[in-house]
Formats: sequence, structure tokens, C-alpha cells
Amino acid sequence: MDKKKIRIKDIAQLAGVSVGTVDRVIHKRGRVSDEALEKVLKTLHEIDYKPNLIARTLGSSKTYRIAALIPDPSLDEYWHQSFQGINHAQEEWAQYDFRLETFFFNLYDRNSFKKVAEAVLESEPDGVLISPVFYHEVLPFFELLKDRNIPYVLFNTNIPEVQPLTFIGQDLFESGKVGAELLHLQQKGAGTFAILHINENSLNSVHLLEKEKGFKEYFRENAPDARVLVLELNSQEEASVEKAIGMLLQNTELAGILVTTSKGASLVSDMLQAHGKDSIRLVGYDLLEENIKYLKAGIIDFLINQNPKRQAFLGISHLANYLLLRKEPPQQDLFPLEIITKQNLRSYLESGIH
Repeated sequence: MDKKKIRIKDIAQLAGVSVGTVDRVIHKRGRVSDEALEKVLKTLHEIDYKPNLIARTLGSSKTYRIAALIPDPSLDEYWHQSFQGINHAQEEWAQYDFRLETFFFNLYDRNSFKKVAEAVLESEPDGVLISPVFYHEVLPFFELLKDRNIPYVLFNTNIPEVQPLTFIGQDLFESGKVGAELLHLQQKGAGTFAILHINENSLNSVHLLEKEKGFKEYFRENAPDARVLVLELNSQEEASVEKAIGMLLQNTELAGILVTTSKGASLVSDMLQAHGKDSIRLVGYDLLEENIKYLKAGIIDFLINQNPKRQAFLGISHLANYLLLRKEPPQQDLFPLEIITKQNLRSYLESGIH
């Protein structure tokens, strides 16, 4: 029997029960005797029956509401790419009856996040996509989502102690180790290696702390004599950040720098050029326009691409699959650590993978 064309009538004949009994079992309505239930379930198992969830969803009168809570894309190109992924997902799921609403907060203002998170709850969504950049502020929000039985998907940053529907992104501890390894390649002697957090508070940002932990772990395991520096440059005054970077570049033993924030790599590139220190190896994150420019110029040696557009796209897709089609996502959807160089950049951009 063709499973794709199997009807309730066929199942009833195979199980030796009435059509009405099969209907009540499949749709979980009405009473069925234990004996009849066992016959129907056994038959469903034998034929590997799956209900047509797509047809059922299209025939439903419910409109599902998904809220996407992300940093303001107008303030940072990385988050603009995430926003593009959200819009792409909305186009892909346009045939289904669900509403997607985006909520933006200021990446540099935790109070902005709290206010916008309240607005998300007031909108009464059926599911939430969020990148939890403010660790302490997001935990109460997750508790409220849990209390209201609202599923949520994390992307970019994982919070181990909460229970999202899934996490989409990279293993950031391993990312930090890879960044350190790229700096250390073919380096002779111990040397000094710096990891820079620019314009984000690492103590309240799990994604930065995980990269830092991985960075330190690499040198502890592979170059214990190397000196590791950690700099957190949080001033909103660019001149203050530039001054701190300039002081770092005076270190004659400095062999390499990993910048943990996507936007910060271009600022460090400017400083390396201005101080004639472009021989210092530099590793940054993501294919932002300025980062691509400095990669082509040879100032940035490597970029670790986190693919924010695809992360956000899959986040919405996993939520839509779960809400509309009852499809459970994997506990984690981990992306590979993509290392982009001057030599493979063009082929990567032309492939459309990102």
C-alpha cells in the first residue's frame, strides 16, 4: 500500500475497526475502547503513519505570533545581517498564517533591553527568537517566558542554565581557541598575545567570556610561556579606545591580537596602520564591509565567520516548524567555525553560503 496515499478508511480496514474509531484515535477526540486503541496504534506503527500536518496547519484558523528580539540593526552591521536573515525567513514562510514582529533594543544600553523585553511580553507571542547579549537582564525574561509556556530560541549566544527550544550558533569556547591558534601559527618564541573586548561588557556578555576562556585555554595547553593580555575597552569615546590600543601597540613583544567583537576589528586595523604595526597578526570576526576591506588589504589576517544572517534565518524557521508543524528542532544547531582568508574570500562570497 502506498503510504503517501493512505486514507483513514484504509487504516480502519487494516486494524479491523470502524472509520470513526480511527478518526477519534488520530485526532484524540471522543472515547475509544482499550482494545480498539491498541489495534489502531499497532496499525499506525506498522505503516509508519504520519498526519498531514501542513494541510492541517493551512486549514487552521489560528494565527501564530513570533517575536524577534535583537539589537538595533541600524547601529551595527552584524545585527543588520541578522535582521536580513529574519526577513528572509518571513518570506520563506509567507504561505503560512503567522505574524512575525521584530523588537529592537540598544546594544549598549541594558535598560533599553529591559523595556523592549517588556513590550515583547505585552505582545503575547507564541514564540520568541532572541540573542541574549545582556546576561543578567535576560534571565528574568526567560523565567517569565517559562511561566507563560512560551517557547524561545537562542541564537549567537548560548546560556547553558536555561531551557530554550534550541540554540543556533557556534561553540564560542572553541572559537576562542581557534582564534588563539590562528595567532600562534608559525610564531617563534613565547611572545605576547592580546584578546580585546571592544565596546561590550564581557562580565555581562557570555559570548565574549566564552571566547576569552577558549583563548586562554589554548595558550595554557600549547604555549604556557606566552604572555596573554585581556583588554576590555568599553568607553563610548572612540579617542579613549584608540589611546588604549595605541598603548598596547607599544609592546614590542606583541605578536597577535584577537578582537572578539565584529565591529572592533576595523578600529584595530586603523590603529595598526597608523602606527606602522601591520606586521602584528590580527584575527577578527565576521564579514562586515570594513572587515572585508582590511582582509583584502592584508591588515586582518583571518576572519572567523559566525554567519549571523543564517543563524537568525534558522531561528525563525525552527520556531515556525515547531509552532506550525509540531516539528521538534535539535537541542543545538551548531555552525562550523569558518575561517576566511584573503585567498578564499572571493570564492566564499560568490558561493552565497553566508
